[in-house]
Amino acid sequence: MKITYHGHSCVQIEVNGKSLIIDPFISGNSAAVTKVEDIKTDAVLLTHAHMDHILDALPIAEQNQAVVVANVELASHLGGQGAKKTIGMNIGGTVDLGFAKATMIHAFHTSSITLEDGQRIYGGTPAGFIIEADGHTVLHAGDTGLFGDLKMFGELYEIDLAILPIGGHFTMGPEHALIAAKWLGARQVLPVHYNTFPPIKQDAGAFVQALEEAGIRGSALAYGETLEL
Repeated sequence: MKITYHGHSCVQIEVNGKSLIIDPFISGNSAAVTKVEDIKTDAVLLTHAHMDHILDALPIAEQNQAVVVANVELASHLGGQGAKKTIGMNIGGTVDLGFAKATMIHAFHTSSITLEDGQRIYGGTPAGFIIEADGHTVLHAGDTGLFGDLKMFGELYEIDLAILPIGGHFTMGPEHALIAAKWLGARQVLPVHYNTFPPIKQDAGAFVQALEEAGIRGSALAYGETLEL
């Protein structure tokens, strides 16, 4: 399994020639090193409806004839916007993509769809995903604060990699992300959702050092960098 960090909360997971991408926000990120048109994938998974998580979902899905997986409200909205293949799901559900299974888990955040006129409408329940493929388990927490059920996920799953937000302000910051990593029992942690905007500026290196002091491997990837499980 290969995990590539495209910046912000966007990661791509590749398994045996197939891949899925989570929360594609590339064209709106000035620091991105990947171009939207270069993304090759079989599925687009969305944790919630905020622009910095869904901006490039439609073009990536269209150019790859990929399925979009999201909560029911967001999947329905994107279907109305032109997405040809969507799977609407909800918390606790699992979809089998053939090469990977994705289980939607809860996250504590908000979710809204911003229309062209600036109006915001309900975007469904925010979520994270547990991805199981090729004998590995990856948890993408989505945008969330710290919450106690992360302990439960650590008991239910052997988590090889936890992808956790550390930016603070809109999500948990490094201190709470460290607690989350411990509760999850994650073997390895990839910090995301930081440094894209001024309010979420963080020192990922310091976070990785704190992880390692706790006996957890940390990987602060540069944009476009890849790790393998």
